[in-house]
Amino acid sequence: MQITPLNPEDPLALGDFELLGRIGQGGMGQVFLGESLGGEPAAVKVIKPSVVDSESRQRFAQEIEVLKTIWGPRIAAFLGADAEAEQPWLATEYVDGPDLARHLKTHGPLPSVLTAALGAILAEALSAVHAQGLLHRDLKPANVLLGPNGPKIIDFGLAAFTESSVSLTAPHQVVGTPICMAPEQAAGVKPLTAAVDVYALGALLLFAVTGHYPHEAATPYMVFHLVTDPGTAPDLSGVPDELAPLLTGMLAQGAEDRPSLTEVVQQCRSVIEAQGMKIAQARRRLTAHTAEQRQHRPAVPADSVPTVAWPAPARDAQVTEISPAELETPADAPPVSPTRVETVPGPDAPPAHDSPAPSDPRVPGSPGVVTTEPRDRADGARRERPEPGRRPPTDPGRPTAGTRTLRHSVQARRTAERLRTAYAAKAPF
Repeated sequence: MQITPLNPEDPLALGDFELLGRIGQGGMGQVFLGESLGGEPAAVKVIKPSVVDSESRQRFAQEIEVLKTIWGPRIAAFLGADAEAEQPWLATEYVDGPDLARHLKTHGPLPSVLTAALGAILAEALSAVHAQGLLHRDLKPANVLLGPNGPKIIDFGLAAFTESSVSLTAPHQVVGTPICMAPEQAAGVKPLTAAVDVYALGALLLFAVTGHYPHEAATPYMVFHLVTDPGTAPDLSGVPDELAPLLTGMLAQGAEDRPSLTEVVQQCRSVIEAQGMKIAQARRRLTAHTAEQRQHRPAVPADSVPTVAWPAPARDAQVTEISPAELETPADAPPVSPTRVETVPGPDAPPAHDSPAPSDPRVPGSPGVVTTEPRDRADGARRERPEPGRRPPTDPGRPTAGTRTLRHSVQARRTAERLRTAYAAKAPF
Protein backbone atom coordinates (compact mmCIF):
# COMPACT_ATOMS: atom_id res chain seq x y z
CA MET A 1 0.00 0.00 0.00
CA GLN A 2 1.43 3.38 -1.03
CA ILE A 3 1.16 6.21 1.50
CA THR A 4 1.54 9.91 0.72
CA PRO A 5 1.31 12.90 3.06
CA LEU A 6 -1.89 14.82 3.69
CA ASN A 7 -2.51 17.93 1.62
CA PRO A 8 -2.96 21.20 3.52
CA GLU A 9 -6.72 21.29 2.86
CA ASP A 10 -7.29 17.68 4.01
CA PRO A 11 -9.20 17.19 7.27
CA LEU A 12 -7.17 16.02 10.26
CA ALA A 13 -10.01 13.96 11.73
CA LEU A 14 -13.35 12.49 10.68
CA GLY A 15 -15.63 11.19 13.37
CA ASP A 16 -13.43 9.32 15.83
CA PHE A 17 -10.71 8.66 13.22
CA GLU A 18 -7.54 10.74 13.05
CA LEU A 19 -6.17 10.94 9.51
CA LEU A 20 -2.46 10.15 8.97
CA GLY A 21 -1.93 10.12 5.20
CA ARG A 22 -3.38 9.46 1.74
CA ILE A 23 -3.54 5.90 0.41
CA GLY A 24 -5.76 6.15 -2.65
CA GLN A 25 -7.96 8.27 -4.88
CA GLY A 26 -10.96 7.65 -7.12
CA GLY A 27 -13.51 9.49 -9.17
CA MET A 28 -15.86 9.98 -6.22
CA GLY A 29 -13.36 10.79 -3.49
CA GLN A 30 -10.17 10.25 -1.52
CA VAL A 31 -9.08 7.36 0.71
CA PHE A 32 -7.03 8.17 3.81
CA LEU A 33 -5.06 6.12 6.30
CA GLY A 34 -6.77 6.75 9.61
CA GLU A 35 -6.58 5.62 13.20
CA SER A 36 -9.36 5.13 15.73
CA LEU A 37 -9.28 6.37 19.32
CA GLY A 38 -8.10 2.92 20.34
CA GLY A 39 -5.29 2.87 17.78
CA GLU A 40 -7.02 0.69 15.17
CA PRO A 41 -5.76 1.50 11.63
CA ALA A 42 -8.50 2.16 9.08
CA ALA A 43 -9.02 3.06 5.44
CA VAL A 44 -11.28 6.13 5.50
CA LYS A 45 -13.10 6.95 2.26
CA VAL A 46 -14.34 10.54 1.87
CA ILE A 47 -16.59 11.88 -0.91
CA LYS A 48 -15.14 14.87 -2.74
CA PRO A 49 -16.89 18.14 -1.81
CA SER A 50 -17.42 18.81 -5.52
CA VAL A 51 -19.65 15.75 -5.91
CA VAL A 52 -21.54 15.90 -2.61
CA ASP A 53 -25.23 16.18 -3.48
CA SER A 54 -28.43 14.43 -2.48
CA GLU A 55 -27.92 11.57 -4.96
CA SER A 56 -24.30 10.91 -3.99
CA ARG A 57 -25.27 10.97 -0.31
CA GLN A 58 -28.06 8.49 -1.00
CA ARG A 59 -25.71 6.22 -2.94
CA PHE A 60 -23.11 6.50 -0.16
CA ALA A 61 -25.74 5.71 2.48
CA GLN A 62 -26.74 2.62 0.49
CA GLU A 63 -23.10 1.51 0.34
CA ILE A 64 -22.88 1.89 4.13
CA GLU A 65 -26.01 -0.18 4.70
CA VAL A 66 -24.71 -2.90 2.37
CA LEU A 67 -21.34 -3.01 4.12
CA LYS A 68 -23.03 -3.42 7.49
CA THR A 69 -24.44 -6.74 6.29
CA ILE A 70 -21.19 -8.14 4.84
CA TRP A 71 -18.67 -9.99 6.96
CA GLY A 72 -16.06 -12.71 6.63
CA PRO A 73 -12.32 -13.35 7.11
CA ARG A 74 -11.54 -12.40 3.50
CA ILE A 75 -13.68 -9.23 3.52
CA ALA A 76 -12.31 -5.89 4.75
CA ALA A 77 -14.43 -5.20 7.85
CA PHE A 78 -16.77 -2.23 8.25
CA LEU A 79 -15.63 0.08 11.09
CA GLY A 80 -17.82 3.18 10.93
CA ALA A 81 -19.43 5.82 8.70
CA ASP A 82 -21.44 9.03 8.54
CA ALA A 83 -23.35 9.72 5.33
CA GLU A 84 -24.88 12.91 6.76
CA ALA A 85 -21.62 14.63 7.72
CA GLU A 86 -20.48 17.75 5.88
CA GLN A 87 -17.89 15.48 4.28
CA PRO A 88 -19.54 12.02 4.13
CA TRP A 89 -17.07 9.31 5.16
CA LEU A 90 -16.78 5.56 5.49
CA ALA A 91 -14.14 3.64 7.45
CA THR A 92 -13.17 0.03 6.79
CA GLU A 93 -10.38 -2.25 7.95
CA TYR A 94 -6.94 -1.15 6.73
CA VAL A 95 -5.15 -3.94 4.86
CA ASP A 96 -1.40 -3.34 4.79
CA GLY A 97 -0.49 -4.58 1.34
CA PRO A 98 -0.69 -3.75 -2.37
CA ASP A 99 -3.70 -4.52 -4.50
CA LEU A 100 -3.41 -7.46 -6.88
CA ALA A 101 -3.13 -5.22 -9.95
CA ARG A 102 -0.16 -3.32 -8.54
CA HIS A 103 1.52 -6.52 -7.38
CA LEU A 104 1.22 -8.21 -10.77
CA LYS A 105 2.40 -5.10 -12.57
CA THR A 106 5.54 -5.08 -10.42
CA HIS A 107 6.30 -8.79 -10.11
CA GLY A 108 4.55 -10.46 -13.03
CA PRO A 109 1.99 -13.32 -13.17
CA LEU A 110 1.50 -15.90 -10.43
CA PRO A 111 2.36 -19.60 -10.82
CA SER A 112 -0.65 -21.79 -11.58
CA VAL A 113 -0.81 -23.40 -8.13
CA LEU A 114 -0.85 -20.00 -6.42
CA THR A 115 -3.47 -18.75 -8.89
CA ALA A 116 -5.60 -21.75 -7.95
CA ALA A 117 -5.11 -20.95 -4.25
CA LEU A 118 -6.17 -17.35 -4.91
CA GLY A 119 -9.23 -18.61 -6.80
CA ALA A 120 -10.28 -20.89 -3.95
CA ILE A 121 -9.88 -18.12 -1.36
CA LEU A 122 -11.84 -15.52 -3.31
CA ALA A 123 -14.55 -17.92 -4.48
CA GLU A 124 -15.20 -18.97 -0.88
CA ALA A 125 -15.33 -15.32 0.21
CA LEU A 126 -17.80 -14.46 -2.57
CA SER A 127 -19.94 -17.46 -1.62
CA ALA A 128 -20.35 -15.94 1.85
CA VAL A 129 -21.38 -12.62 0.27
CA HIS A 130 -23.91 -14.37 -1.98
CA ALA A 131 -25.31 -16.26 1.01
CA GLN A 132 -26.26 -12.86 2.43
CA GLY A 133 -28.26 -12.08 -0.73
CA LEU A 134 -25.63 -9.77 -2.20
CA LEU A 135 -23.46 -9.53 -5.29
CA HIS A 136 -20.16 -7.65 -5.53
CA ARG A 137 -20.62 -6.63 -9.22
CA ASP A 138 -17.20 -4.97 -9.52
CA LEU A 139 -14.63 -7.62 -8.62
CA LYS A 140 -11.27 -6.82 -10.26
CA PRO A 141 -7.55 -7.00 -9.35
CA ALA A 142 -7.63 -3.47 -7.91
CA ASN A 143 -10.31 -4.59 -5.43
CA VAL A 144 -8.25 -7.43 -3.97
CA LEU A 145 -5.63 -6.42 -1.41
CA LEU A 146 -2.72 -8.74 -0.60
CA GLY A 147 -2.34 -8.26 3.13
CA PRO A 148 0.08 -9.90 5.57
CA ASN A 149 -2.55 -12.56 6.37
CA GLY A 150 -3.65 -13.20 2.80
CA PRO A 151 -5.92 -11.56 0.21
CA LYS A 152 -9.02 -9.58 1.14
CA ILE A 153 -11.83 -8.18 -1.01
CA ILE A 154 -12.65 -4.47 -0.76
CA ASP A 155 -14.93 -1.87 -2.32
CA PHE A 156 -18.50 -3.10 -2.26
CA GLY A 157 -19.67 0.29 -3.54
CA LEU A 158 -21.54 -1.36 -6.44
CA ALA A 159 -22.90 -4.24 -4.35
CA ALA A 160 -26.63 -4.80 -4.70
CA PHE A 161 -29.24 -7.13 -3.31
CA THR A 162 -29.79 -9.84 -5.90
CA GLU A 163 -33.58 -9.66 -5.79
CA SER A 164 -33.91 -5.93 -5.14
CA SER A 165 -35.96 -3.93 -7.62
CA VAL A 166 -34.72 -0.62 -6.18
CA SER A 167 -31.60 0.84 -7.77
CA LEU A 168 -29.92 4.21 -7.78
CA THR A 169 -28.76 3.71 -11.36
CA ALA A 170 -30.81 4.52 -14.42
CA PRO A 171 -32.71 1.58 -15.98
CA HIS A 172 -30.26 1.20 -18.88
CA GLN A 173 -27.14 2.49 -17.15
CA VAL A 174 -24.24 0.01 -16.88
CA VAL A 175 -21.92 0.44 -13.90
CA GLY A 176 -18.73 -1.53 -13.40
CA THR A 177 -15.32 -2.23 -14.93
CA PRO A 178 -15.59 -3.45 -18.57
CA ILE A 179 -12.45 -5.64 -18.59
CA CYS A 180 -13.87 -7.86 -15.83
CA MET A 181 -17.57 -7.48 -16.60
CA ALA A 182 -19.82 -10.41 -17.50
CA PRO A 183 -21.61 -10.19 -20.89
CA GLU A 184 -25.08 -9.94 -19.36
CA GLN A 185 -23.94 -7.16 -17.01
CA ALA A 186 -22.36 -5.25 -19.90
CA ALA A 187 -25.58 -5.66 -21.89
CA GLY A 188 -27.65 -4.19 -19.05
CA VAL A 189 -29.59 -7.39 -18.32
CA LYS A 190 -31.51 -7.32 -15.02
CA PRO A 191 -31.79 -8.85 -12.54
CA LEU A 192 -28.18 -10.03 -12.30
CA THR A 193 -27.27 -13.34 -10.72
CA ALA A 194 -24.27 -14.83 -8.90
CA ALA A 195 -22.85 -15.78 -12.30
CA VAL A 196 -21.63 -12.19 -12.84
CA ASP A 197 -19.20 -12.54 -9.93
CA VAL A 198 -18.09 -15.95 -11.24
CA TYR A 199 -17.20 -14.34 -14.58
CA ALA A 200 -15.40 -11.44 -12.89
CA LEU A 201 -13.40 -13.88 -10.75
CA GLY A 202 -12.48 -15.80 -13.89
CA ALA A 203 -11.25 -12.59 -15.53
CA LEU A 204 -9.25 -11.76 -12.41
CA LEU A 205 -7.63 -15.23 -12.31
CA LEU A 206 -6.86 -15.04 -16.03
CA PHE A 207 -5.04 -11.75 -15.42
CA ALA A 208 -3.25 -13.21 -12.39
CA VAL A 209 -1.79 -16.14 -14.34
CA THR A 210 -1.21 -14.54 -17.78
CA GLY A 211 -1.09 -10.76 -17.32
CA HIS A 212 -3.99 -10.07 -19.72
CA TYR A 213 -7.79 -9.93 -19.55
CA PRO A 214 -10.41 -11.89 -21.55
CA HIS A 215 -11.04 -8.92 -23.84
CA GLU A 216 -8.76 -5.93 -24.31
CA ALA A 217 -9.17 -2.94 -26.64
CA ALA A 218 -8.19 0.70 -27.01
CA THR A 219 -11.38 2.12 -25.45
CA PRO A 220 -14.00 0.95 -22.92
CA TYR A 221 -16.65 1.07 -25.66
CA MET A 222 -14.66 -1.37 -27.78
CA VAL A 223 -14.27 -3.64 -24.77
CA PHE A 224 -18.04 -3.54 -24.21
CA HIS A 225 -18.54 -4.58 -27.82
CA LEU A 226 -16.13 -7.53 -27.51
CA VAL A 227 -17.60 -8.68 -24.22
CA THR A 228 -21.19 -8.69 -25.45
CA ASP A 229 -20.44 -10.20 -28.89
CA PRO A 230 -21.32 -13.94 -28.78
CA GLY A 231 -18.96 -14.56 -31.69
CA THR A 232 -15.88 -13.22 -29.88
CA ALA A 233 -14.33 -15.80 -27.56
CA PRO A 234 -12.25 -14.68 -24.56
CA ASP A 235 -8.48 -14.63 -25.07
CA LEU A 236 -7.12 -17.60 -23.10
CA SER A 237 -3.63 -17.50 -24.59
CA GLY A 238 -0.91 -18.31 -22.09
CA VAL A 239 -3.21 -20.16 -19.68
CA PRO A 240 -1.52 -23.26 -18.17
CA ASP A 241 -3.18 -26.52 -19.22
CA GLU A 242 -4.24 -27.36 -15.66
CA LEU A 243 -6.23 -24.11 -15.39
CA ALA A 244 -7.70 -24.03 -18.90
CA PRO A 245 -10.91 -26.04 -18.15
CA LEU A 246 -11.67 -23.92 -15.07
CA LEU A 247 -11.18 -20.54 -16.76
CA THR A 248 -12.98 -21.63 -19.92
CA GLY A 249 -16.06 -22.45 -17.84
CA MET A 250 -15.90 -19.32 -15.67
CA LEU A 251 -15.64 -17.08 -18.75
CA ALA A 252 -18.48 -18.74 -20.68
CA GLN A 253 -20.73 -16.34 -22.60
CA GLY A 254 -23.92 -17.69 -21.05
CA ALA A 255 -24.46 -17.28 -17.32
CA GLU A 256 -26.06 -20.74 -17.13
CA ASP A 257 -22.89 -22.32 -18.55
CA ARG A 258 -20.60 -21.08 -15.77
CA PRO A 259 -19.77 -23.17 -12.69
CA SER A 260 -21.05 -22.23 -9.27
CA LEU A 261 -18.61 -20.75 -6.77
CA THR A 262 -18.62 -24.04 -4.85
CA GLU A 263 -17.58 -25.84 -8.03
CA VAL A 264 -14.85 -23.22 -8.57
CA VAL A 265 -13.44 -23.97 -5.12
CA GLN A 266 -13.51 -27.70 -5.83
CA GLN A 267 -11.75 -27.32 -9.18
CA CYS A 268 -9.10 -25.08 -7.64
CA ARG A 269 -8.50 -27.72 -4.98
CA SER A 270 -8.12 -30.37 -7.66
CA VAL A 271 -5.46 -28.29 -9.45
CA ILE A 272 -3.55 -27.83 -6.20
CA GLU A 273 -3.82 -31.47 -5.11
CA ALA A 274 -2.72 -32.67 -8.55
CA GLN A 275 0.59 -30.95 -7.84
CA GLY A 276 1.03 -32.84 -4.58
CA MET A 277 -0.02 -30.03 -2.27
CA LYS A 278 -2.83 -29.48 0.21
CA ILE A 279 -5.09 -26.43 -0.07
CA ALA A 280 -3.89 -25.04 3.28
CA GLN A 281 -0.27 -25.33 2.11
CA ALA A 282 -1.07 -23.51 -1.12
CA ARG A 283 -2.81 -20.70 0.78
CA ARG A 284 0.19 -20.24 3.06
CA ARG A 285 2.54 -20.34 0.09
CA LEU A 286 0.51 -17.64 -1.68
CA THR A 287 0.71 -15.33 1.34
CA ALA A 288 4.43 -16.02 1.82
CA HIS A 289 5.09 -15.52 -1.92
CA THR A 290 3.45 -12.09 -2.06
CA ALA A 291 5.02 -10.98 1.23
CA GLU A 292 8.49 -12.05 0.11
CA GLN A 293 8.18 -10.21 -3.19
CA ARG A 294 7.15 -7.06 -1.33
CA GLN A 295 10.24 -7.24 0.86
CA HIS A 296 12.60 -7.84 -2.07
CA ARG A 297 11.08 -5.52 -4.63
CA PRO A 298 13.54 -3.78 -6.98
CA ALA A 299 15.18 -0.64 -5.66
CA VAL A 300 13.88 2.61 -7.14
CA PRO A 301 16.62 4.60 -8.93
CA ALA A 302 17.24 7.99 -7.37
CA ASP A 303 16.53 9.80 -10.64
CA SER A 304 13.08 8.20 -10.91
CA VAL A 305 11.72 9.84 -7.75
CA PRO A 306 9.10 12.42 -8.74
CA THR A 307 9.68 16.07 -7.92
CA VAL A 308 7.83 17.29 -4.86
CA ALA A 309 6.32 20.75 -4.95
CA TRP A 310 7.01 22.51 -1.64
CA PRO A 311 4.76 23.92 -0.42
CA ALA A 312 2.33 21.47 -1.99
CA PRO A 313 -0.44 22.84 -4.24
CA ALA A 314 -3.85 22.90 -2.63
CA ARG A 315 -5.22 20.11 -4.84
CA ASP A 316 -3.91 17.03 -6.58
CA ALA A 317 -0.30 17.61 -5.56
CA GLN A 318 2.17 15.15 -7.00
CA VAL A 319 4.12 13.84 -4.05
CA THR A 320 6.62 11.13 -3.42
CA GLU A 321 5.01 7.78 -2.67
CA ILE A 322 6.31 5.88 0.31
CA SER A 323 5.85 2.14 0.53
CA PRO A 324 5.15 0.22 3.76
CA ALA A 325 8.55 -1.47 3.50
CA GLU A 326 10.18 1.94 3.95
CA LEU A 327 8.20 2.41 7.16
CA GLU A 328 9.38 -0.81 8.77
CA THR A 329 11.47 -0.35 11.87
CA PRO A 330 15.18 -1.24 11.39
CA ALA A 331 16.49 -3.91 13.73
CA ASP A 332 18.78 -1.43 15.46
CA ALA A 333 16.25 1.41 15.69
CA PRO A 334 15.64 2.77 19.21
CA PRO A 335 12.14 2.25 20.64
CA VAL A 336 9.66 5.13 20.65
CA SER A 337 8.61 6.21 24.12
CA PRO A 338 4.83 6.36 24.73
CA THR A 339 5.19 9.80 26.35
CA ARG A 340 7.88 11.24 24.12
CA VAL A 341 7.30 14.84 23.01
CA GLU A 342 9.16 16.14 19.97
CA THR A 343 9.41 19.92 19.61
CA VAL A 344 10.99 21.28 16.46
CA PRO A 345 11.76 25.02 16.14
CA GLY A 346 9.60 27.03 13.77
CA PRO A 347 10.80 29.40 11.06
CA ASP A 348 11.55 32.21 13.55
CA ALA A 349 13.90 30.11 15.62
CA PRO A 350 17.67 30.14 14.92
CA PRO A 351 18.90 27.22 12.80
CA ALA A 352 20.32 24.25 14.66
CA HIS A 353 23.96 23.34 14.10
CA ASP A 354 23.61 19.67 14.83
CA SER A 355 21.45 17.10 13.02
CA PRO A 356 18.19 18.86 12.02
CA ALA A 357 14.91 16.96 12.28
CA PRO A 358 13.28 16.22 8.92
CA SER A 359 10.14 18.12 8.05
CA ASP A 360 6.90 16.30 8.72
CA PRO A 361 4.99 15.31 5.57
CA ARG A 362 1.62 15.44 7.31
CA VAL A 363 1.33 19.17 6.69
CA PRO A 364 3.18 19.99 3.44
CA GLY A 365 4.05 23.63 3.19
CA SER A 366 3.27 24.54 6.78
CA PRO A 367 5.83 26.74 8.54
CA GLY A 368 6.07 24.52 11.55
CA VAL A 369 6.48 20.81 12.06
CA VAL A 370 4.05 18.29 13.47
CA THR A 371 4.99 17.26 16.99
CA THR A 372 3.66 14.40 19.05
CA GLU A 373 2.45 14.26 22.63
CA PRO A 374 0.19 12.13 24.89
CA ARG A 375 -3.55 12.19 24.21
CA ASP A 376 -4.31 13.80 27.62
CA ARG A 377 -3.03 17.16 28.80
CA ALA A 378 -0.44 17.46 31.54
CA ASP A 379 -3.05 18.79 34.00
CA GLY A 380 -5.05 15.58 33.66
CA ALA A 381 -7.85 17.09 31.57
CA ARG A 382 -9.11 15.05 28.64
CA ARG A 383 -8.29 16.63 25.27
CA GLU A 384 -11.46 17.29 23.26
CA ARG A 385 -11.76 15.62 19.86
CA PRO A 386 -12.40 18.02 16.95
CA GLU A 387 -15.74 18.21 15.15
CA PRO A 388 -15.87 15.91 12.07
CA GLY A 389 -13.97 17.58 9.23
CA ARG A 390 -12.65 20.39 11.45
CA ARG A 391 -9.13 20.95 12.66
CA PRO A 392 -8.43 20.64 16.40
CA PRO A 393 -9.03 23.82 18.46
CA THR A 394 -6.07 25.67 19.89
CA ASP A 395 -5.08 24.24 23.24
CA PRO A 396 -3.67 26.84 25.67
CA GLY A 397 -1.44 24.16 27.13
CA ARG A 398 0.42 23.32 23.91
CA PRO A 399 2.97 25.22 21.79
CA THR A 400 1.62 27.61 19.16
CA ALA A 401 4.65 29.54 17.89
CA GLY A 402 6.11 27.71 14.93
CA THR A 403 4.86 24.25 15.99
CA ARG A 404 1.74 22.10 15.62
CA THR A 405 0.71 19.30 17.90
CA LEU A 406 -1.36 16.25 16.98
CA ARG A 407 -2.46 13.37 19.15
CA HIS A 408 -1.05 9.97 18.31
CA SER A 409 -0.88 6.54 19.87
CA VAL A 410 2.51 4.86 20.16
CA GLN A 411 1.92 2.99 16.90
CA ALA A 412 0.84 6.15 15.09
CA ARG A 413 3.84 8.13 16.30
CA ARG A 414 6.17 5.35 15.23
CA THR A 415 4.54 5.23 11.79
CA ALA A 416 4.66 9.02 11.45
CA GLU A 417 8.31 9.11 12.47
CA ARG A 418 9.25 6.49 9.87
CA LEU A 419 7.11 8.30 7.29
CA ARG A 420 8.96 11.55 7.98
CA THR A 421 12.34 9.86 7.69
CA ALA A 422 11.51 7.99 4.48
CA TYR A 423 9.83 11.01 2.89
CA ALA A 424 12.60 13.45 3.80
CA ALA A 425 15.18 11.09 2.29
CA LYS A 426 13.44 11.32 -1.10
CA ALA A 427 12.39 14.98 -1.07
CA PRO A 428 14.64 17.35 -3.08
CA PHE A 429 14.87 19.99 -0.39
